[in-house]
Amino acid sequence: MNLDDIQTLCERENTQGLCFESVCCDCLQDVKVLIVVANDGKVTVTGGALCDMGRNLIPKEFLFKCDECYTKDKYFGRKTEIYSRVVGYLRPISQWNKGKQAEFKARKNFDAEKAIKEMK
Repeated sequence: MNLDDIQTLCERENTQGLCFESVCCDCLQDVKVLIVVANDGKVTVTGGALCDMGRNLIPKEFLFKCDECYTKDKYFGRKTEIYSRVVGYLRPISQWNKGKQAEFKARKNFDAEKAIKEMK
């Protein structure tokens, strides 16, 4: 949801403000986000933050954060966990020691198709 969407919705509902209520995706506390559009077009958001997940779902899917959690971390959603093989076992690299993590970051992928083309 962008600024134009908010202004269009406010005009359609004949109101200057929107109120969204849900639960913070981090601390699971109740959150009430109030969005107010002034006559000059200035938008004010209080009570927390919300993120449109952009999946074109009907109804729209939002994630909410309270002010305190949003101040600590502006990232919405979960971080992707990367797994790799260590001695025959798949393990998340976040659980590896620092040396093994550095080795993983230094790895280069081998492109077989590119190597074959270069050989010709």
